[in-house]
Amino acid sequence: ILSSILYTSDFSLCFLCYPQFEKTGNPYHGHFYIIRRNFMLSVKNLEKSYKTGKQTYPVLRGVSFSIAKGEFIAVMGPSGSGKSTLLNCISCYIPFEKGKITLGSQELSTMTPEQLALVRNEKLGFVFQDFMLLDGLTVRENILVPRIIRSNVDKDGERNADQLMELFGISHIRSKYPAEISGGERQRTAVARSLINRPLMILADEPTGNLDSRSSRIVIESFENARKNLDATIFMVTHDSFSASFCDRVILLKDGMVYRQLEKNIQTRSAFHDTLLNAIKEMSGDAE
Repeated sequence: ILSSILYTSDFSLCFLCYPQFEKTGNPYHGHFYIIRRNFMLSVKNLEKSYKTGKQTYPVLRGVSFSIAKGEFIAVMGPSGSGKSTLLNCISCYIPFEKGKITLGSQELSTMTPEQLALVRNEKLGFVFQDFMLLDGLTVRENILVPRIIRSNVDKDGERNADQLMELFGISHIRSKYPAEISGGERQRTAVARSLINRPLMILADEPTGNLDSRSSRIVIESFENARKNLDATIFMVTHDSFSASFCDRVILLKDGMVYRQLEKNIQTRSAFHDTLLNAIKEMSGDAE
């Protein structure tokens, strides 16, 4: 997939700095290099509306963006901007009228309900605001739930669960039940559960919404660990600009459209947080 083209006459410098570049020619005594990125998710011209009686209310109006493998992306916007609807469309829970959603190499609109259910179980991992852990299962058992559903709890799955508990610092509570652990520990358990099937992407819906600031930071750091150690791709809906400031890119939605996309690049987290706050203020119409 072509994402950008760089022209340079210095192949060695280009290769050292950008090893993902592919040499494609030698125009004007230089070389063109194409950056090919492996996109996990592509959303193109997505439209979704709801009907009440004879009245139609558009919620998503031509939303387009792509997420590359290993990216940590946040979506922000005021209530009613379409964040939850967008997440539900990507999650295969609700249909949409127009546009295209491609997960990996699969276009979701062409799939049967049975195929979509399989995608939700095997290709997507979910993290919810209210954790959605089963009270009667231990931490380790909760992590294994996606495999239990598919009757696929083998040695590989159990080994993966143990590795995820170690990665997220919850091995010591593996035999405890949700009522016996803190909110932050519950959410880290949920993050581990979302990764048990090695999904193409994690979808996180307000994952820090019910947590205090300390627990929120620990959960966001869990996402960062998943990206760093497992090359996980994360798509997070949030109202929290602090949590969003840890992301590579933030997509701002307003009135069902992409208002702006902000990239962290080389900014510090603190500087990116300030950039986010200014953009949110501008989007709200409060900028002086």
